[in-house]
Amino acid sequence: MEIISHFEGRYLSLREIDDWEFTTRPNATSVVGVLAMTPNREFILIEQYRRPVQARVLEICAGLVGDEPEFAGESLADTARRELLEETGYVAEEMIPLLSSPTSAGMTDEMTHLFFAKNSIKSGLGGGVAGEKIITHLVPFDKLKKFLKENLKKGLLIDFKIHAALAATNWL
Repeated sequence: MEIISHFEGRYLSLREIDDWEFTTRPNATSVVGVLAMTPNREFILIEQYRRPVQARVLEICAGLVGDEPEFAGESLADTARRELLEETGYVAEEMIPLLSSPTSAGMTDEMTHLFFAKNSIKSGLGGGVAGEKIITHLVPFDKLKKFLKENLKKGLLIDFKIHAALAATNWL
């Protein structure tokens, strides 16, 4: 098995193995996603503009593992905690692993690790880093399906990680 590198960017690279092209992240080992809930049983979702799809997307908070030198060697759960605080301003009482899966096995070697953030409490500003302009939504447990449908009708895209994390929790 020979790996051929076709392009190496700052955040993505295009590689080939046995005539199959795929992407990899030269600066990260994987991705975490966090389905967070407050003690009042509100889901914490984020909304942000995503350039590749040229649309606003509703998501669970997520981030790259090991993408910055100061976080090299950080555990998946610690990365999940850091991303939750950075993007939403919330801190979880408990970070529970849900599942790990290839992000898109035909396109990338990236693995996604999903967590449930139990009893998350507001502790900081959130909003993300440098130009992310993340909006945080608190959605009551019993209104989630309606919230997602309404936002889909408004033209927002819904990230699949929301559904995967919910399925992994069996709706708590």
